[in-house]
Amino acid sequence: MLPKRKRKFSLMPLIALAGLSLAVSLPVLSSTAIHAAPVSHVSTIVVQPGDTLWALASRHTANGDDVQANIERIVAINKIDRAVGLQIGQKVRIPD
Repeated sequence: MLPKRKRKFSLMPLIALAGLSLAVSLPVLSSTAIHAAPVSHVSTIVVQPGDTLWALASRHTANGDDVQANIERIVAINKIDRAVGLQIGQKVRIPD
């Protein structure tokens, strides 16, 4: 009968996994600080009867700029639920 071989516990796979995790996560974590959102100025308006997102965005969009892109910025800045829409008297921040 052959003698039983003792298995040695090796830290090498654990060290390799830790190194791989660090190599993958470090660039991701460092890139978040580099790409900060640009500072934007906003105006605040009060929604009047008949105001729509399209009307607000087109009034505050420079000539040649995309009105739909401005609508998306307004929705994002104000966290507007498109299902609910705008409410009369609601304060809405409009990017300049």
